[in-house]
This record gives sequence, structure tokens and C-alpha cells, in this order.
Amino acid sequence: MNTIAARGIVPEPIARQPWEMLIPLLLITGFGGLVLYSAGGGSMQPFAMSHFIRFLVFSVMAAIIASMPRDAVRVLTYPAYLAVLVMLLGVEIVGQVGGGSQRWLEAGPIRIQPSEIMKPAVVLAMARFYETLPAGMIGSWRSLVPSGMLIVLPISLVLLQPDLGTSVAIAFGGVVVMFLAGLPLWWFLLAGGTGIAAMPLIYFFALRPYQQARVTTFLDPENDPLGAGYHIAQSKIAIGSGGLFGKGFNNGTQSHLNYLPEPHTDFVFASMAEEWGLVGGLFVLTMYALILRWGWKVANESQDRFCALLAAGATATIFFYIAINLLMVMGMAPAKGIPLPWMSHGGSSMMTNMICIGLLMMVNRWNRMAPRRGLTV
Repeated sequence: MNTIAARGIVPEPIARQPWEMLIPLLLITGFGGLVLYSAGGGSMQPFAMSHFIRFLVFSVMAAIIASMPRDAVRVLTYPAYLAVLVMLLGVEIVGQVGGGSQRWLEAGPIRIQPSEIMKPAVVLAMARFYETLPAGMIGSWRSLVPSGMLIVLPISLVLLQPDLGTSVAIAFGGVVVMFLAGLPLWWFLLAGGTGIAAMPLIYFFALRPYQQARVTTFLDPENDPLGAGYHIAQSKIAIGSGGLFGKGFNNGTQSHLNYLPEPHTDFVFASMAEEWGLVGGLFVLTMYALILRWGWKVANESQDRFCALLAAGATATIFFYIAINLLMVMGMAPAKGIPLPWMSHGGSSMMTNMICIGLLMMVNRWNRMAPRRGLTV
């Protein structure tokens, strides 16, 4: 593309954009709009139109993030983290309740879920912390305790909402940054072993009844196919009935006859697989693979620790959404409200993932401007 630009065929500002990510992103978003059109009964309302509008709005936001200078980002990182933390505290005080959880702040027509913004905010704060930490302190308590607090503080507030899935997502992004920063491997193995050993205590004393039901349904989904296991059972039926090429666009029965719950949000992949079959599923996975590959490439090409950790953490956050949703709809993970990026209908998840795309584009731009030194993660 740069060679074409040099010949004057394509303007340089257009040619220098990361089209290896933007093309898959546009394709998966457009395909998601088709699935939502079908889920809406063959109409742009109420899902497809708002899906495209949100994508356009958050694309502008991503472009603004991508244009930010490095020094400004470094200065604003901790204030931004603190601002989101205050918003999470505000949720506990004046937040709006929906679906049995208190997760949103509302101001007129604007409705914000601060816990979603905290996912990239934690990654940004963690990357900034490890950039300033002297290399000799990696492996000491000074590399663990302050960064651990950056994760624990928002998780504590999110668990009060309650929202276990978002808490795990915040922790995942932060832990990935800690791992890539070079903290000793045995720390992670010890933490993982402790977590596994504590699972019975967590199940019986920390989880609420509906969360326990999700775990038992995951372990034995056939035990209550008309109750707690209904969502997963119908999702599997929808995916399996699609076969190789699917039933055809706008011809799904599981979603159109209301057998499949939430065909436009959590189970949008099942809705897609019923109509587009294995071929549609492979297309979706390929687009995601291309986006994630580009994100990891940006991290590998970064010329300093801050950029490398920020890009890797943003990529990991997108990966978490994709992996958990796909595992969930196939019955390989407990059912949880984790939307599928750029396909599910939902403003909060679209915002979070576009923030991550904006951060990756920002680091990619910095990489092009930086002298080459070969630092990788």
C-alpha cells in the first residue's frame, strides 16, 4: 500500500492506515449488521441500525484516540484511571439498576457503564506503571503490590454491582500485562494453584445462587434443559442445525420463533451459525484472527516497554471477549453476559473494543514514527 501511495495512486494519509486490521473490522461489523437485521425480524430496527450508528460514533472516538501524542497519554494515564474509578464509586452511590444489577450512570440521554471503560483503563495504567519501574525491581514486591492494587480496587467495586464476568475481564487484561512485563512465572503458577484449590470455598461462600446455577449448568447442561440449562441447550441446537451452509439469510427458526434467548446479544453467534452454517462461523473466526494477529504484531513492533505492554494488553482484552463468548455459546464456559465484539448489539461492549482498537492504532502510529530498536514482547 505504501508503494502504491508513492506512485500517487492512493493518497498517503489513506494508504498509511492499518488496512490489514480495518478491512476485517469493517467486514465483521457489516456481517454483524446482517445477523442483527435477521434477528430483528428482517428489519433494520431495532438492532441493525443502532449497531451501525454506534460503530460510526465509536470509530470517530477511536480515530481521536489514535491521534493522541505519546507525552499527553503518559500524563493523562493515571488521571484517566482515577476518573473511571470515581465513576465506579458513583455507580454504587447513584447508579441505575437494570437486570438485577447496579452498573450504569445516567445523565439525560447518556448512559455509561464505567466497568466497561475500566478494562482498557487498567491495561493503560499497568503499562504506564511497568514503564516507570526500574528493571532491577522486576521480581520484587514493588513490581507486584502497586500493580496488584491497580487491579484489585476496580474489581472490588465491580463485584459489588455484582458483575463477576466483568471483574474477571478486568483481571485478565491486568494479569496479561503483568506476565509480559516479566514477573516471575512461579508467581502466576502459585496464584493459579491457589485459585484452583479455593474453588470449592468460592463456589459455596462467594458465589450467589444464580452464579452457582451457571456453574452447575456448565458442568451438567442436560440436568435442567428447560430451566437453568435452557440457554445453552437452545444455543447448541441453533449452531448444530446450521450444518455446513446454514438455513439461509433471514431463515433461522430458533431465533425467529423465540426459542433462542438473546439472539441479538449474548447468543448472536448461535443465531449467525443457524443461518450461515460452518462457512459463516469460519468467516467470523478468520476475521477475528486477522484483527488479533495485527494487534499482536503492533505489540511486537513496539520500540519501548509502554507501547509493547499497552498494545498486548489491548489485544488481550479483545481476545477475552471473543474467546469467552464463543466458549459460552458452545457450552464450554458458564453462561455469562459477554457480548461478541462488533457482532452483538450493545453500546458498552462496542465502546470498550473500539477504545482498544484506538489504542492499538495509536501505538501503531507511534511505532511508525519511532527509530527501530527491535524491542518485542
